[in-house]
Amino acid sequence: MAVYKEEKTNTWRVIYRYTDWTGERKQSQRRGFKTKREALAWEREQLNKSTADLDMTFASFVEQYTADMKTRIKENTWATKDHIIRTKLLPYFGKLKMCNITAQQIITWQNEMLDHKDENGKKYSPVYLRSVNSQLSAIFNHAVRYYNLRENPCKKAGSMGKKKNREMLFWTKEEYLKFAEVMMDKPLSFYAFEMLYWCGIREGELLALTPADFDFEKCTVSITKSYQRLNGQDLITTPKTEKSNRIIKMPQFLADEMQDYLKQLYGIEPNDRMFTVTKSYLHREMDRGAKEAGVKRIRIHDIRHSAVSLLIDMGFSATAIADRVGHESIDITYNYAHLFPSKQTEMAEKLNMERG
Repeated sequence: MAVYKEEKTNTWRVIYRYTDWTGERKQSQRRGFKTKREALAWEREQLNKSTADLDMTFASFVEQYTADMKTRIKENTWATKDHIIRTKLLPYFGKLKMCNITAQQIITWQNEMLDHKDENGKKYSPVYLRSVNSQLSAIFNHAVRYYNLRENPCKKAGSMGKKKNREMLFWTKEEYLKFAEVMMDKPLSFYAFEMLYWCGIREGELLALTPADFDFEKCTVSITKSYQRLNGQDLITTPKTEKSNRIIKMPQFLADEMQDYLKQLYGIEPNDRMFTVTKSYLHREMDRGAKEAGVKRIRIHDIRHSAVSLLIDMGFSATAIADRVGHESIDITYNYAHLFPSKQTEMAEKLNMERG
């Protein structure tokens, strides 16, 4: 590297030579530093990055973390991570040296996050706090695993927030049917919520559906993709997990309803989206329908919980339900254990009989 003063602009320039990952020698430069000290500091930081020296700042390591991880993660998932990093982590840790960040500094940051209130006096939700803390820990884990950081200071500091925000909400079948009845004035909304409830699919999976996904002879729908709206663009991605790729058998009445709906979509092609609305549209329709039907307002995702609770009530096993909704069966067992009381009673009675 070399640092030069540019007389015309009275600023400093750094010429940076380095060897890339293929072993090829390359050269880069940066202009516009107001002082030689700033130029030298930047030069030193580039040297730290090129040798993976964790004397670099947190902000510089984030650049390396981004280069390592961005192409390995779905675009919409990375957008969420990137927002957390830019707005919650870099403002606090950006200028600190990676190798010097302590558990005490992380605890101080956690306390600031816990105490933060927006303009309406609302705090961050426990689930959001957990996500933010997990992202910070993931960055340090990456440094430990691949760049020889001695330890992850987040482990000493401990976590914050929690995995679940509140008690799981769901509608009974009777509540859903009341809601569905008032939705009938808007066919698109009615058919969308029918798919969400009777198939237990996710919101993004619904919005990605095309006519080609349906086999009406077999009464099946294939879940192979998910819809997101990211940076003003429609984005079709793979489903949330590998388990999410599945074929769902529809009840006959739902297959008939979907055929009726497709007949209303004039000129639709096999690979065109069937539900060309936004998630915010569905949320507004939930507000309207719940109010008109006189049922409690639940989240869109809680319709999925409602579908699972119905199947549990009908006596299906956790494994069978998991295959239908694209969960791991262990997740069904843990997350919906409180909905299996009759099974607990049945187990106890059978154990009692075994004892004699």
